[in-house]
Amino acid sequence: MRHWPLLDLRLTTPRLELRLPTYDDLDELADRALEGVHDPAFMPFLVPWTDSPPDLLPGRVIRYHFGVLSRWQPDDWRCEFVVVVDGRVAGVQDLHAKDFAITREVNSASWLGLAYQGKGIGTEMRAAVLHLAFAGLGAETAVSAAILGNAASLAVSRKLGYQPDGIEVGQVRGERVTDQRLRLHRAGFVPPVPVEIHGLDACLADFGLAETPASAGKLS
Repeated sequence: MRHWPLLDLRLTTPRLELRLPTYDDLDELADRALEGVHDPAFMPFLVPWTDSPPDLLPGRVIRYHFGVLSRWQPDDWRCEFVVVVDGRVAGVQDLHAKDFAITREVNSASWLGLAYQGKGIGTEMRAAVLHLAFAGLGAETAVSAAILGNAASLAVSRKLGYQPDGIEVGQVRGERVTDQRLRLHRAGFVPPVPVEIHGLDACLADFGLAETPASAGKLS
C-alpha cells in the first residue's frame, strides 16, 4: 500500500515471518485464540482478554487489532505483528513505544497458540522485534514484564539478557498478583538467531524518525 508502508514491513528469522496482519491473518489469529493460549487455571495477562466467552472472543481479537492500527501515531505507536510459522499464523509479537524519538525505549508483549508453545518460537519472535528496535530503529533500552508464575515468558527474557527492574502489584481475576518488570540495554543484546528487516526505510516517519539513526545496526 503506497500510503501505508507499514503493511510492507517484515521481519524474518530462520523459522518465522513477522508482519502487520491482513484480514485473513486476523481470521487465523482468532482461531488460535479460540484453540487456547494458556492453562485456564492461570491467567498470565494483566488484562484477562482470554476470559471472553468463545462466541465473543474472535470479534474482540479482530476489533482490537483494527483499533491498534487506527490509533497509530509517530509519537505513540504499537506494532502488533502476527507471527507466521510454516505459512500459518501462530500468535502475536507486540513492540510499542511512546515518544520513541526522544526516549529510545521500547516495550513488548506477546502470545502464542498452545500448539506452538515449548518450541523456542517465543524466544525467536521476541529476538526479531528486539533486532528491529536496536539495529533498525536505534533503541537504547527495551522493557518488558511478566506476572510471577508465567515461567515461559520469564525464561524468554532471561535467555535474551533482560535484567530484573523492580516489581508492581496489581489484581487479576480479583486476586493480588506481582508483575516482574525487566530491562534490556542494547549492549546486552546478542541476537540468538539471524534476523532480516524488510521495508523499514519507507516507514521510518511512522516511528517518529526522519532517517535511520546513526547508532542503528551497531550492536555491541
